[in-house]
Amino acid sequence: MTDVPFSCTCGGIKGTLHGASPTAGNHVRCYCAYCRAAVLFTTGRDVGTDGVELYQTTPDKITFSQGQEKLAVFSFTPAKLLRFRASCCGVQMFTMLPTPNFAFTGVMTDLLTDTTAIGPVASEAFLPQPNGSTRHRSVTRLFGGTIWRALVARVTGRWKDTPFFDIKTGKPVAEIYVPTAAERANLPL
Repeated sequence: MTDVPFSCTCGGIKGTLHGASPTAGNHVRCYCAYCRAAVLFTTGRDVGTDGVELYQTTPDKITFSQGQEKLAVFSFTPAKLLRFRASCCGVQMFTMLPTPNFAFTGVMTDLLTDTTAIGPVASEAFLPQPNGSTRHRSVTRLFGGTIWRALVARVTGRWKDTPFFDIKTGKPVAEIYVPTAAERANLPL
């Protein structure tokens, strides 16, 4: 397992993904409209049909060496995924559920200094099909691994070691911003 540095685009937020390996997490490519919209919303870049790559792990594997106070949070639907971005340059950095109780985070792989440690994409989510439907590839790894890591974090108490939530209140470290209807109008939602 390897420690891999990460930073936002401008370098205002820096940190480390600890213990990265193909078996300690899951390198996934997601094709859902929300992941695509999040990248477009934060960077202005449309990934189109390429999908968005994330490394699924637990929040205790993330530490910050600078700029943690620059984390901002947005969500298209606050009851679902929260997306942490850099307030300095706007880029999306992490995704997670709206509660610290289920230890899960997705790290945007394009912000890692080196993706060798996480291995190649092992799962795909919402993979478009010719008939217009979607399917998942490597479902057991995609969902089973996430549930297993969260369960282990819960049993060991590691779920409390999160830089993204105030454990006493259960709230994210920054106020959740919900994009306006005008901001969402040009997004593929």
